[in-house]
Amino acid sequence: EAVGAGGGGASLRILDASWYPPQERNARQEFKERHIPGASFFDIEECRDQSSPYDFMLPSESHFADYVGRLGVSNDTHVVVYDGDALGTFYAPRAWWMFRAFGHKEVSVLNGGFKNWVKEGHPVTAEVSQPTPAVFKARLNRALLKTFEEMIQNVGSLKFQVVDSRPEGRFRGTELDQGLESGHIPGAVNIPFQSFLTEAGHEKSIEEIQEIFREKQVDLSKPLTATCRKGVTACHIALAAYLCGKRDVAVYDGSWSEWFHRAPARYKVSE
Repeated sequence: EAVGAGGGGASLRILDASWYPPQERNARQEFKERHIPGASFFDIEECRDQSSPYDFMLPSESHFADYVGRLGVSNDTHVVVYDGDALGTFYAPRAWWMFRAFGHKEVSVLNGGFKNWVKEGHPVTAEVSQPTPAVFKARLNRALLKTFEEMIQNVGSLKFQVVDSRPEGRFRGTELDQGLESGHIPGAVNIPFQSFLTEAGHEKSIEEIQEIFREKQVDLSKPLTATCRKGVTACHIALAAYLCGKRDVAVYDGSWSEWFHRAPARYKVSE
C-alpha cells in the first residue's frame, strides 16, 4: 500500500540490504536493475567498522548515523529492510539488528524478501530515487551487543545462553568454514538459521518458532546471545526470538571469525 502511494515518503524508507560473495552475484548491480520502488541500497560493506580485521563489525555511532542519514532515515522514520537472497532472507535481519543496536525502534524486515515480492507480482523498478538526506542520532544499546571479553567470561559463569546459527557441520567442526577450521564456543546450542524459514522463504509461525527453541531447550525468559560466523545469520536468531516477544537478544558481533583467532584452544569445541 505504501509503495502504491508513492513509497511512503520520508515517514517510510525501504532499504535493500543484499550482499553476496563477489564471485557469485553483484548486489549493487542487481539493485540498479530492479528493486522495490522508492528503495535505497544499504551497503553493508560501507556501513561497518573498516578498521577491524573481522568482516561486517558494527561501525561507530557517528559512522552509522551519517550513513543512514544520507539514505533519508531520521529517528522518526519507519525503516523496512529486505534482501534478494534465494533463501528469501539472509542479510536483512543483520540490517534490522544494526538499526535496533543504534537505538532505532521502528524497523521491520520484509517477510519473504524480494524473492517473494517478485513472485507475488508486486511492482519493481530500475529507477533509483534520491532520498532527501535526514539527521539520524545514533546511540549504541550495549545490551544488544556482546564482546569477545564478555563471551570468554560467560564460558565460566554461564550467565547467558548462547545459540549458534551456523549449519550443523560447521558447528560440530566436521566441515571447513570458508577456509577456517570450524567448531563452536563451549556451552553453545546449535539452531541453524534456516530452521526459522519456510521452504518458500517466509518466517515460520510464532508457534513453530517457539517449538524450535523449546526442542533445543533454549529458555526465552532468560538472557540469550546469538553467534554465527561473522555476526550476520546470528541476527536471524534475534529476529525469531523478537517475534516471540523477546526483545533483548544480544549478538556476538565478532562471532566465530574472532573467536577462532583469539580464544584459547580449550575454548574451541570441535569433533
